[in-house]
Amino acid sequence: MIDKTAVTDHPIEPALAGRWSPRAFAAEMIDDTTTASLFEAARWSPSANNLQPWAFIHGARGKQDFDRLLGCLNDSNASWAGNAALLVIGIARSTKADGSVNAYARYDLGQAVAHLTFQATALGLHLHQMAGFDREKTRAELGIPAEYEPVSAIAIGYLGDPSNLPQPLRDRELATRTRNPTSTFVFPGRWPG
Repeated sequence: MIDKTAVTDHPIEPALAGRWSPRAFAAEMIDDTTTASLFEAARWSPSANNLQPWAFIHGARGKQDFDRLLGCLNDSNASWAGNAALLVIGIARSTKADGSVNAYARYDLGQAVAHLTFQATALGLHLHQMAGFDREKTRAELGIPAEYEPVSAIAIGYLGDPSNLPQPLRDRELATRTRNPTSTFVFPGRWPG
């Protein structure tokens, strides 16, 4: 098992430092209680005016729902995500009940996924979030209504062996994690310049 815990400049919660996005997943499945716990964490995330404009469609490996979700991913993501225990589509309701635009729907969905991610990490699971999927195919295949927008795909599972990945992906899996320093995006008082 590889340890890719972030080397941080300042102390952060260990579960946050341990979060990263693998492509190698183990064969171990996720039980229903654990799956429910992930979505319960998402349920309790904050949202503008408490609208909770998120929805999730998921499928467990070995089930027809999983294959349908996998078929919505682009080929490069499908090549490794098929080994995850669970695939999820994160969906935002882009309109409010009165039909007006909810400008914060995607932000709120992001918060819900962040809470789900934190819960997953605390339970020893890993996630890999993906933008590489066909949104229109996803809408059609999963019956998503027009007022909802499929925003992200997520592979969830236990960490697997990177040697099972093809060489270019294996190299990425084993590479050192890097992030921009906070000085490049945190500014006191006003934008620099």
